[in-house]
Amino acid sequence: MTLSSIPLAGEGGRRNATVKERRNATAICAPVMAESVDQMLIQMGKARELGVDLVEVRIDWLKNFSASQHLDILIKQSPLPTLITCRPTWEGGRYDGDESTRQAALRRAMELGADYIDIELKVADEFFNSIQGKKPGKVKIIVSSHNYQNTPSSEEIGNLAARIQSTGADIVKIATTALDITDSARIFQLLVHSQVPTIGIAMGERGLMSRILCAKFGGFLTFGALEAGVVSAPGQPTIRELLDLYNFRHIGPDTKVHGVIGNPIGHSKSPHLYNAAFESAGFNGIYLPLLVDSVANFLNTYSSPDFVGYSYTIPHKEAGLKCCDEIDPIAKAIGAVSCMIRKPSDGKLIGYNVDYLGAIGAIEEALGGSNGSSNGAVSPLAGKLFVVIGAGGAGKALAYGGKEKGARVVVANRTYDKAQELAGKVGGKAITLSELDGFHPEDGMILANTTSVGMKPKTDATPISKNALSRYSLVFDAIYTPKWTRLLQEAQETGAKVVFGTEMFINQAFVQFERFTGLPAPKQLIRDTLAKNT
Repeated sequence: MTLSSIPLAGEGGRRNATVKERRNATAICAPVMAESVDQMLIQMGKARELGVDLVEVRIDWLKNFSASQHLDILIKQSPLPTLITCRPTWEGGRYDGDESTRQAALRRAMELGADYIDIELKVADEFFNSIQGKKPGKVKIIVSSHNYQNTPSSEEIGNLAARIQSTGADIVKIATTALDITDSARIFQLLVHSQVPTIGIAMGERGLMSRILCAKFGGFLTFGALEAGVVSAPGQPTIRELLDLYNFRHIGPDTKVHGVIGNPIGHSKSPHLYNAAFESAGFNGIYLPLLVDSVANFLNTYSSPDFVGYSYTIPHKEAGLKCCDEIDPIAKAIGAVSCMIRKPSDGKLIGYNVDYLGAIGAIEEALGGSNGSSNGAVSPLAGKLFVVIGAGGAGKALAYGGKEKGARVVVANRTYDKAQELAGKVGGKAITLSELDGFHPEDGMILANTTSVGMKPKTDATPISKNALSRYSLVFDAIYTPKWTRLLQEAQETGAKVVFGTEMFINQAFVQFERFTGLPAPKQLIRDTLAKNT
């Protein structure tokens, strides 16, 4: 199943893409989880301040809960509409008491004016029989199903939704577990084709996009945590992330989807940069972190024209190249892509590599010269011994860029065969990573690390000893989390000039933004945003 032919919710009557008003009716719900009523009321106040639409009151979290004593306070003193949930342990919650008592509490919540109550599919028929003819007109009943193992097939999800709807549910809720990022596509299909209000979520880090793009595909609501780490289900973003990072209120049927493809991906600052830049430029787009295991499967699944542009990072730059319909000559020469665009005319995927532009430009500037490719001047890299650590996508980009600028390239890699292969393409020399500390044919060399050695969380690691760094006049590290890697700290201590990975990141971001949008990049905003988030 792919997203190539799914009709989008709300097509027709489209709004101007530059208008910044709310583009969707998908609500944000904040789970309220505490062991006392007073703590829950405090959390409700915080939820209101943050700008959510309703709170899910998880009464299964309360200690010494009494329906007669506590529900009236929680419902009537809530500053926001309430969804009352008492999730049993057999459905992933905390309640392990008598089932009849639990259902009685939910019925009491309805009588006291709760806006929504949640009942699990397993006991929904029993619950509806108990309230026959007694349901208050205001309350809406959510019938939910939670799968903590996987995401079933589209057919199974469709049958499950029909079964939930047949109970008499006002709102269908299906939460599955994403084992692969492509699992979210089945959730989107559910939302688009549903005939009743539906909450569809794929839990876990690989399901994050389902929690955000539900606003594009017509979901009834999504959940946002009050603070990081305090979640009611795996993979839940915070309210601030939904509103401030992903501009959730502005996502609608016409929103164009972009993202950074990598594994791991949680460290990436790209979503901060591009989402802020999209909003600043009035561009109707969203940029997501995409935890991808198979690039081919991802691209085949999300083949809709609305999935339009991607950045590539470790370890998928070379795999991305193999999935392109067309490849820019530079990317072809490098053997890896850092950017991919879907052509609106025919849906073909075009691959580019802009990594070397950002990195080489920053290195040239630090050496005291200008980018020779832009004005015909001789590059300050010309004739220098340029040691590139790593033979992956970024390593290929830097080696290619060094060759283009007239440098003598040396490739150091853990696997010698890969180093030799890349060195052969750029007319350079190959050494193993273990040989790097003893490699010092001359002083004043240039070093560029393109591996993940030293990246969060393993910030104590470095690809080369401090003693060996004394032979280099300039050291560049492609890592930007952290900005000051151990490699750069020790390089500075030995007297070398240092170039941050943020410079490569920033320069390629300018180029990619313009490729994604066709608009001039808001350069200062991008720089300021990165500075705030590193």
